[in-house]
Amino acid sequence: MKKGKQILAIIGIILLVVLYLSTLVCAITDNTGTMKMFKASIFATFVIPVLIWAYTFLYKLTHKK
Repeated sequence: MKKGKQILAIIGIILLVVLYLSTLVCAITDNTGTMKMFKASIFATFVIPVLIWAYTFLYKLTHKK
């Protein structure tokens, strides 16, 4: 189980780094659709960590030993 948690944590970290980089790229570039992508990236930057926390919290509640 510990190995699975570590893999999921690494995937989460990689996902957040990609989101931060995409937010930076969207902020720097100036295209017609960039503002929509920037807003989506900012939204995902806040929502995905909250969802990860909620899933781990619910997992801990349902799998008590």
